[in-house]
Amino acid sequence: MIVVSLTYVKSTEEADRHMADHLAWVKRGYAEHGFLASGRKVPRTGGVILARGPRAEIEAFIETDPFRQHGIADFEITEIDVTTAIEGLEALKG
Repeated sequence: MIVVSLTYVKSTEEADRHMADHLAWVKRGYAEHGFLASGRKVPRTGGVILARGPRAEIEAFIETDPFRQHGIADFEITEIDVTTAIEGLEALKG
């Protein structure tokens, strides 16, 4: 599993200017790039995406995020080898 942590480096007002395009990109991530879950950090300092798939493909897709292209957020990518999960989330393993 891939965990993508976005941290805003510009104001939330600047992020809001690109939010519609970013959310369209997120929607495409669910349809085409193995996104499993996503949401805002609390407090609102960025967001997190959980995804499955080849890391290189997810990294390449991240480069197309409007937040990346406009310098809105820094991105940290962490790959996790999930070995244990509660019932109902077994699909996260391996």
